[in-house]
Amino acid sequence: MIANLHKALDNFNQDTLEMCSKENEFKSILFSLVYFHACVIERRKFGPQGWNRSYPYNTGDLTISVNVLYNYLEANAKVPWTDLRYLFGEIMYGGHITDDWDRKLCKTYLEEFMKPEQIDGDLLFAPGFPTPPNSDYVAYHKYIDDNLPPESPTLYGLHPNAEIGFLTITSEKLFRTVLEMQPRDSSSGAGASTSREEKVKTILDEILERLPEQFNMVELFARAEEKTPYVLVALQECERMNGLTQEIRRSLKELDLGLKGELTITADMENLQNALFFDKVPDSWTKRAYPSMNGLTAWYADLLQRIRELESWVSDFNMPVCIWLAGFFNPQSFLTAIMQSMARKNEWPLDKMCLQCDVSKKNKEDFSSPPREGAYVHGFFMEGARWDTQTGLIQEAHLKDLTPSLPVIFIKAIPVDKQETKNIYECPVYKTHVRGPTFVWTFNLKTKEKAAKWIIAGVALLLSM
Repeated sequence: MIANLHKALDNFNQDTLEMCSKENEFKSILFSLVYFHACVIERRKFGPQGWNRSYPYNTGDLTISVNVLYNYLEANAKVPWTDLRYLFGEIMYGGHITDDWDRKLCKTYLEEFMKPEQIDGDLLFAPGFPTPPNSDYVAYHKYIDDNLPPESPTLYGLHPNAEIGFLTITSEKLFRTVLEMQPRDSSSGAGASTSREEKVKTILDEILERLPEQFNMVELFARAEEKTPYVLVALQECERMNGLTQEIRRSLKELDLGLKGELTITADMENLQNALFFDKVPDSWTKRAYPSMNGLTAWYADLLQRIRELESWVSDFNMPVCIWLAGFFNPQSFLTAIMQSMARKNEWPLDKMCLQCDVSKKNKEDFSSPPREGAYVHGFFMEGARWDTQTGLIQEAHLKDLTPSLPVIFIKAIPVDKQETKNIYECPVYKTHVRGPTFVWTFNLKTKEKAAKWIIAGVALLLSM
């Protein structure tokens, strides 16, 4: 942070600070822009918790923003705060942004760093770092050196856990790269107990042995007499699962023949062999599967669990007591089915409805029957904060507890005009911590803190780790 602040400030000089007739306001907002620029640049290192997608912010964004600031201050008797925030957040920096949640983050940063209180010095950029007094160019550099707290995610509004997560992911990538650089000869080193081919064959046989049979779609469609929204979701999931298991069985049997010498090893078969050896999910499976960050072993255990959940559901097509939302290829379809069911029952227009999410104090084992309307849903993890079961509110995360789980959530559909809007954080739900393209829905969660705190902290719900 300190290097980025100095670098950003180095784009200007004493003449820049003195060029505006509203000198006090100009200097104060310019420093806000410098801090904002340092935040958006350095926040990228925290991965998806920093920004959902990576953007090419540059010093041109900062210098042009300062020119716009000068022009607007000279042309207006009062500081046009709203206009300035819009220009910086939607055009200068916002022009790079393609993700709605990143745009919301950018806008929130500016709302927190750029407001009338800063002129009187009543603004904190970070804990222990207030806005500086009216000074000259050299004094601003000195103020940064003397007053900026030590480097920490809190300087960017993130929880300290964000750094642990960032370092963990970096370490995993390093070890994965080292593993993949190991020799790939069949003996895998002198004195090796098993060859590469033998290890792959063992994994291959184990996967095929445990892989269940495909769902009989003709029979399922015949048994499903009433095609309710929930039944249709179950049938669609079974079809998707059949496509995935069919590809797994086909590719593994093909590779098995190749290892026996009955087929020529193709490039696809070699890629599959490498993936099995390095505990990675093969690309041909990933294309037909759901987003996941797991290695092959954990991924396959998760797949078998998903199949068991589906088998349980379609055995009688009765709504499960508690739905594992992460077990769906398309979680949005189930959430939409909740709204469709309520819309049909009450003859409400679907486009005037939304989901209400009440976080319970119970785990899935504590429920014995499904609700009369809506659904009990489990399997959520919170990143960037935690859910306090006692108070029923979002709270600061505990140190080193990166993704605490949530109790069961009761989800039901209500008319939009009955939606609660006070003391609410609109929390995005993602399938994995990659965020961005894995967005599922927005859940309104209760909070006593300002929503801006959780937006800047990158708080989100994840369906899988």
